[in-house]
Amino acid sequence: MKKLIALLVAVLMLVAMLPAMAESTIDTSEHVVLTYLVTGDRPTDRTDEVLEIINGLLTEKVNAELEIRWIEWTNWQTNYNLALATAAGDIDMIGTATDWLDAWPNIQKGAFLPLSEEMLQTYAPITWETVPAENWELCKYNGEIYLIPEDNYAQWTNHGFMYRGDWATEAGLENGVHSWEDLGVYFQYIKDNKEGVYPWDVDGNGSSYSSQLSGGWQTSHTGNILIEGLPVSLFYGESKDNPYTLSRYYLEGDEFVNFAKNMKQWADAGYWRTDVLNYSGQQDALMKEGTSGARQHHTETWTGFRTDMEKAIPGSDLRFFFFGEEQDNLVSLNITHGAMAIAQTSKNPERALMVYDLLRNDEEIYRLMMYGIEGDMYTIDADGYLERPADFDSATDGCTFNWWWGRNDDLGLRTADRDWASIDELYARYDEIAITYPYGRVVFDLSNIQVYLDNISNVYNTYMPRICFGLMDDPDAYVAEFRTQLQNAGIETVMTELQNQINAVYGE
Repeated sequence: MKKLIALLVAVLMLVAMLPAMAESTIDTSEHVVLTYLVTGDRPTDRTDEVLEIINGLLTEKVNAELEIRWIEWTNWQTNYNLALATAAGDIDMIGTATDWLDAWPNIQKGAFLPLSEEMLQTYAPITWETVPAENWELCKYNGEIYLIPEDNYAQWTNHGFMYRGDWATEAGLENGVHSWEDLGVYFQYIKDNKEGVYPWDVDGNGSSYSSQLSGGWQTSHTGNILIEGLPVSLFYGESKDNPYTLSRYYLEGDEFVNFAKNMKQWADAGYWRTDVLNYSGQQDALMKEGTSGARQHHTETWTGFRTDMEKAIPGSDLRFFFFGEEQDNLVSLNITHGAMAIAQTSKNPERALMVYDLLRNDEEIYRLMMYGIEGDMYTIDADGYLERPADFDSATDGCTFNWWWGRNDDLGLRTADRDWASIDELYARYDEIAITYPYGRVVFDLSNIQVYLDNISNVYNTYMPRICFGLMDDPDAYVAEFRTQLQNAGIETVMTELQNQINAVYGE
């Protein structure tokens, strides 16, 4: 037995040494500066100070350093894709995603470098070994790997409404809001009893609430499942039992009309401003001021905002009603919701992979990226939780790298001031009911239908905001007009093409 244990230890030590041995044979004699392209506004906090420390460690380990190129949020999608289209060797590492950052279209346009298994094994060995084979399959296009998935980070970005538990209890909803009907009761209570408060003081100006609200009602009242990565949120699978048949929810049937009628009733009741589409107030600030009763965003935001609300209004007991709750209709996050790519024109793709492997897997570097400088910007308490200094202001004292492409639960820290009992209770419910995203293997080719999609997007952007905020005289007539315009824009041609491509991957 002792000999067997000794043999196992020897094998494990050998396995651990192999990446180091491989790295030692790689020529890193030339110092390189790698450009990391990331979406987000240029930080005004201590990011540059932390980056200097990170670059010192990267130089020590692989003789490279990072330079960050920010794609700021103003007109971000256009500027992001333009940066990729015009790259001429001046970009190396690219934060991307298949559902919100056009990863597949950019792969099809040749913006990203195919990553061979040998490259990944040699230059990113820890990442290669820790990403399961089936997850690498979801990062392939035409048989080649183009993406490194963020597949070891548990997060929930499904949307819903945050609401005040204290006011819900006053409204007779002691068990909370668990349906759109409950939400209406909550809103009406605020309207009747909280002077100077909008039930939902929503910033509808330029927002994406149209797709979130319409899709939220849809997942709550049907079994439909959103197909991600398409330029307009009109395409869903029928249900978890029949995911590969496209739903005709937006083209026929009563449920979408019911949504329009409900939102018209809520608008008429004054649950938001009459000029909602021109209003740009900040929902988070308004809730903390006590002048708004709800905030629409996703679960991940709620986990931190619950703490912020409790500090601003003790006893507010911020809770979360998630879309799809009535149907137990929830899909776990696609592992390529965040992913790293290497630019096709990168002059140093091998070193870029080596740096990514460190950013994702080296504890010291990872925690600098995520949290800043230990002992200065945070400490770890006796229970292993992250604590910030008493006077810490994230806007000035934190660091911001928007590292959404390689977060790693094996190295991450839980923040001490969050209500983990409430968070874990909700996450347990999610884990119980969620299904795996069912469309991960389909990469749509939109080249033959792009003109129709452009037309459909124009129709959607014209009609859907008014439907979602109830700004129409006759919901039945307005939905009928919307559906006619979708038909005129060519939606049946698009539906047929998308269905054929789904069938080609998953069978009829």
